[in-house]
Amino acid sequence: MPSAAERTRTLVQSTCSAVLLIPGLTTAGFDQLIPLDRSVGPEGDLFLEFPADSPAVRAATYAHDELTAVLEITDVAPVSVPHRIRGRGRIKGRLTPVPGMAGPGRMMLRLETGEAFVDDLWGAQGVEPEEFRDATVDPLVAQEAELLQHLYAAHGEQLNMLCGLLGERTEGRCATHTPAVVPVALDRFGLRVRLREADGQCFDARFDFPEPVRDMVGLHRAMHTLFEAAAP
Repeated sequence: MPSAAERTRTLVQSTCSAVLLIPGLTTAGFDQLIPLDRSVGPEGDLFLEFPADSPAVRAATYAHDELTAVLEITDVAPVSVPHRIRGRGRIKGRLTPVPGMAGPGRMMLRLETGEAFVDDLWGAQGVEPEEFRDATVDPLVAQEAELLQHLYAAHGEQLNMLCGLLGERTEGRCATHTPAVVPVALDRFGLRVRLREADGQCFDARFDFPEPVRDMVGLHRAMHTLFEAAAP
């Protein structure tokens, strides 16, 4: 399974929505605290780009290196599924402006990673700054949303066949009624689906790949093997 540090790093460098929370900054609208862009530096610090006149930039500029902030990331499944929020990540640290790193009309802010935390489908866990710095991003993060949407739209029959791989847990239920199977998460280690039964109850199942995939070629091969195993 991906480590907590890898999951947190992947959230930060994904397209998930994020907001910068600054204690005491109560007059700013929510949309004014959403970074235009975000990235991670070689030392594990976060670089957040904002309009130069944003409340976050003003707060960081006049705080004299004493401002603590939290970047909060919310991960929402890209397909329609019950309990759609897949997880949240939080990075807390000291916030400072970095002049000269952004284009005209913008300012780069650096959030020095002091504390990190992830609460997702794998569970809740803290992450040390050094672990976050050294973690790698999941290689499928840029394509995950599109891939899940494609699976949901074009491979419903094959997804439903995965029920047959779950053994005794669903043997009786799948024989009388096949639950709706929705792909909810995909990473280099495997595919997670959410099974929704007729009465509205849901449960997740995880299908691990034979080995971690590195690219789209490896993913195609792994998914072919998975669907082949589920075929009657």
